[in-house]
Amino acid sequence: MVTEDSQMFKDELRHKVWDEIRQHDIRAFSKLLPDEVFVEAANLAAVKVGKSPLSVVQMVWLGIASAIHTSKNFCGVLQCALKILNDAGNWRPAAAPKESSKGKQKPGKKKAKKTKHNPHGTSPTSVTEEAFTQARQLMPQSFWIALILILGTRFDEQHGRRTRWKQFRLLALDGTTISLPAWEKLRAHFGTAKNGKSKPRTQARMLMLQLPLVRMPWRYVVGPVDQGERTLAAELLGFLYKDDLVLLDRGFWSYGLFHQIQKQKAFFAIRLSKQIKLHRVKRLEDGSWLVRWKMPTGPRWRHSGLDKEITLRLVEYQIPGFRPSGIVTNVLSPRKISRQDWIRLASDTEPGDERLGLGLYHRRWEIETSFRELKVTQGMEGNLRGRTPEAIYYEIAGHVTLYLLVRWLIAEAAEAHGIEDPLRLSFKEALEELKDLRQSLMTATPKRVEEVLLPRLLERIAGHLVPHRPGRHFPRPKDTYARNRRRKNVKRRKNLRTTAQTASQKA
Repeated sequence: MVTEDSQMFKDELRHKVWDEIRQHDIRAFSKLLPDEVFVEAANLAAVKVGKSPLSVVQMVWLGIASAIHTSKNFCGVLQCALKILNDAGNWRPAAAPKESSKGKQKPGKKKAKKTKHNPHGTSPTSVTEEAFTQARQLMPQSFWIALILILGTRFDEQHGRRTRWKQFRLLALDGTTISLPAWEKLRAHFGTAKNGKSKPRTQARMLMLQLPLVRMPWRYVVGPVDQGERTLAAELLGFLYKDDLVLLDRGFWSYGLFHQIQKQKAFFAIRLSKQIKLHRVKRLEDGSWLVRWKMPTGPRWRHSGLDKEITLRLVEYQIPGFRPSGIVTNVLSPRKISRQDWIRLASDTEPGDERLGLGLYHRRWEIETSFRELKVTQGMEGNLRGRTPEAIYYEIAGHVTLYLLVRWLIAEAAEAHGIEDPLRLSFKEALEELKDLRQSLMTATPKRVEEVLLPRLLERIAGHLVPHRPGRHFPRPKDTYARNRRRKNVKRRKNLRTTAQTASQKA
């Protein structure tokens, strides 16, 4: 728990000045990040806000600014907003006094020597990089988690219809790795991973629980690269609500995770694994099967207290040109989710019906797109500047928060301009529009921001529609041809040709 006394320093004058700068710089998200959100997050995380220019509220703002300005060092991020306001020529901090707030030094009193780590500068608008670094070390991760939790809850209250499919709230869970700078402290904390013949690289493991119909983060966790995804998944799945439906990657097959989800009265769907032996019990009217999965044997499960078996539903299907596959779920009734609802292809949809036409399980791929937007488009991959684990956690939290807020703006733009599916709007262009309008938002009057600039931002975001391109297929590298694994063990290519395709080619 971080209290006000553990802040780097207390300075109400600088706190007011930097809070005013923050409010200018974050105007695009002013409605999404009101002060009551920070107060609620602080109470939830048992953290005091404090009276410092580098309090937790200001640190959230600087974390978001660091995610926007990936090419700047931390000192540049600190002064970027101040330079824009000063260059506008019509701004002066309302909290700044005309004269120095400190009285004259008493006669005979020796002046204390300042160190380079002293955060007090010569003016109320100055904060050193050393002070920022120290404050970042003390920034509690629990505050970031509480903030994202509250923002996600507020979004769900305002745009709940966009996050639900029938009676379920749809979620997706998957993980990725994040490349880190090769500093010794980072290597010792997060570990390294070796990919083929390349040298070991410092990496962190990240898992995200996402709302795939709007591509918005719901929860996330970051840990060492050698920490198992199933272990981290158990932490995230503890946040599920009743009637949540989680779409899982095949790597999350776990008897314990399935029971954890069912215990919370939630549901899941996952691709069939060949290593799992399922006993078929009954064929349902839509062609799917009720199956039973017996608890694995071994010392880990003998005294686990879990049921000896679990009843599931198997939906088998085959996409033309690919091997047969299947979806396993604990939604047992075909009346709730039919077989066609699970496996319908994007190529079967018509323009204007993309949101409801795509097969439900194929929505799991939205989280892969989110990882790409977060790591590549937004620039988190390869642009983390921290040299300590605390700095990395801080930067990643700033990136996730920025991504959440931009996705919220996209949902607002879709709502304001009658676009049914927010995923039809380009995230890349939305981020660019935000950067382009940032300086105008900072220097304009509050009335102009409210009446002109914010509606203009939403209008510009809504103007970037992604073309409807159903049935696209981008095979993974080297997946389209057979590979010889020695000892006469040949792995067939994944993208198989159908009989019709082969016959047409011969003809």
